[in-house]
Amino acid sequence: MRRLLVGAGITDPLWFEVRKSKQAPKRVRRAIDEGADLVFVWGGDGMVQRTIDAAAGSHATIAILPAGTANLLATNLGIPIDLREAVDIGLHGRRRQLDVAKMNGERFAVMAGAGFDARMIRDADRGLKDRAGRLAYVWTGARNLKSSAVKTRIKVDGDVWFNDAATCVLFGNVGKLFGGMTTFQDARPDDGRLELGVVTAEGLWQWARALARTAAGKPERSPYVEMTSGRRFSVEFDRPIVYELDGGDRPKTKRLKVRVEPGAISVCVPEDASA
Repeated sequence: MRRLLVGAGITDPLWFEVRKSKQAPKRVRRAIDEGADLVFVWGGDGMVQRTIDAAAGSHATIAILPAGTANLLATNLGIPIDLREAVDIGLHGRRRQLDVAKMNGERFAVMAGAGFDARMIRDADRGLKDRAGRLAYVWTGARNLKSSAVKTRIKVDGDVWFNDAATCVLFGNVGKLFGGMTTFQDARPDDGRLELGVVTAEGLWQWARALARTAAGKPERSPYVEMTSGRRFSVEFDRPIVYELDGGDRPKTKRLKVRVEPGAISVCVPEDASA
């Protein structure tokens, strides 16, 4: 990467290396305070999420160099994993204003949720992902299909929309999530709205039916899936459960407060990107 930047005439960039994604926000804010208007973030979805959380609302543009397991935001935006191509997009690509959403005080750009998806991600992050890559999610997902439902109450833009037992609550800012499946057909990261899906499936058979519909790109046709969209959300569970943001698990909670921040971050994308 240093050679590529030098070749482009950038000989003395600010340069920070961190061992954990949670160490990134401090460096991102420092770079912006020192005048950086383009911030390359080299890592996986967790590193990108932490960077966007710190940079949202600033003058800086984010350039993603995907180097993680899933690279969900990069995939949705058409940013390749090839380093040379990704750096070129950062230097010469189109700047696009994207929405972010803020959940319990922390921003995300791809997805967030509680229940099944969060448990799957939490278990994969316990060393298994480093050894097995994407297969870790398959293994931990299968292990969590038998988890029991949680009484859940959801308000969307001030009105009660859901009040029943749920096994998964998932927010999406883009369409493609797990395994490249198009979970939210109508999602766009710049429409000022956030998609919401609730899964009520319990047990292997019901989950198999729900996932089959999702794999076919029609999750809304499953009797175990309910979907909507909005700008402000309030979620209450009858007991604390784990949640996640952009593939990073967070401690258990009984409440989620979510709202969209339209056009809060500028991201470098390929000239022909339309997702």
